[in-house]
Amino acid sequence: MEPQLTHTVADGVATVVIDHPAKRNAMTAAMWAALPPLLDVLAAGPDVRVLVLTGAGGTFCSGADISTLRGSPERAQRLAVAAEEALAAFPRPTLAAVRGHCVGGGCQLAAACDLRFAEEGALFGVTPAKLGIVYPASSTRRLTSLVGPATAKYLLFSGELIDAARALRTGLADEVVPAGGLDGRVAEFARILATRSQLTQAAAKEFVDGRTDRDAYWAARARESDDTAEGVAAFLERRAPRFTWTTTP
Repeated sequence: MEPQLTHTVADGVATVVIDHPAKRNAMTAAMWAALPPLLDVLAAGPDVRVLVLTGAGGTFCSGADISTLRGSPERAQRLAVAAEEALAAFPRPTLAAVRGHCVGGGCQLAAACDLRFAEEGALFGVTPAKLGIVYPASSTRRLTSLVGPATAKYLLFSGELIDAARALRTGLADEVVPAGGLDGRVAEFARILATRSQLTQAAAKEFVDGRTDRDAYWAARARESDDTAEGVAAFLERRAPRFTWTTTP
């Protein structure tokens, strides 16, 4: 089977699968290039409220396909950064479901997601020091914001892998799930996210990511939206809320 990104949408959750089992789901140049337009399509879909990124089989992503670095490492890095930035900019919550290896470019993609759930036995690493590659500045800053300067230096200087327990302690993982339980837990949490207010989520995502020029914008969206009234009414009536505000253009 050709290396590819596949996707499904069900019950408000889009699942994107990195599928290159012959090389432990390594990302080819074509796969890097395919991710931003795929995310654009999913972002435009009114039925997508949450995005889950995962890998086929028993691993998340072992990084960039090294054969793609022989021709033009600079082009390969540009494609990877563009894919990472597109994932970070996705307007709805994103969750990486990690089992097996999450290394190099795979870790770059996982870090660009809002949340990372890992199965016990998962291994994380950022490995440019093994290849003599300068890790992109934007990717370095994103990694540092997650794990702090000391752990970022540990990962970047050494290229060593860390287990899921250490990833959880340092902030690279948000939750660690027992073996065999990842799919069920991710599906459960994605369903929770899909029922929550997109207005709250979209504003929170921008604020947490450091945007400082949209306070008035989101205050106005809150005034215009019926989500607050619906949320309060649902609470008082002891029913599930039916939020209607959407980020869909």
